[in-house]
Amino acid sequence: MTSKLLASLVAIAMLTIGAAIAAPVNYTLPEETAAFKPGPNLDVVQSNCTGCHSADYIKTQPQGEKFKKDFWQAEVTKMIKVYGAPIDQADVGKIVDYLSATY
Repeated sequence: MTSKLLASLVAIAMLTIGAAIAAPVNYTLPEETAAFKPGPNLDVVQSNCTGCHSADYIKTQPQGEKFKKDFWQAEVTKMIKVYGAPIDQADVGKIVDYLSATY
């Protein structure tokens, strides 16, 4: 029993040491091929959304009349409730207005 405990402690120590000396991973993101369109509340969108999303990604979302305000309201709500996006409630309407007017 003692040998199993000792083997487990050695394994944990080795994993801890390995994690401590592991080199960080660096990578270069590809160049953006899209840009946010100018419009009211663009600054709010850039400050709240670009930490996780590029303009390219947002542009790939469904477009058209049926995907206007209700769609973007649901998406922003999902980002907050499901993914924990730190979006202030005062900014939600501004983000929805910008996205529904420009995409």
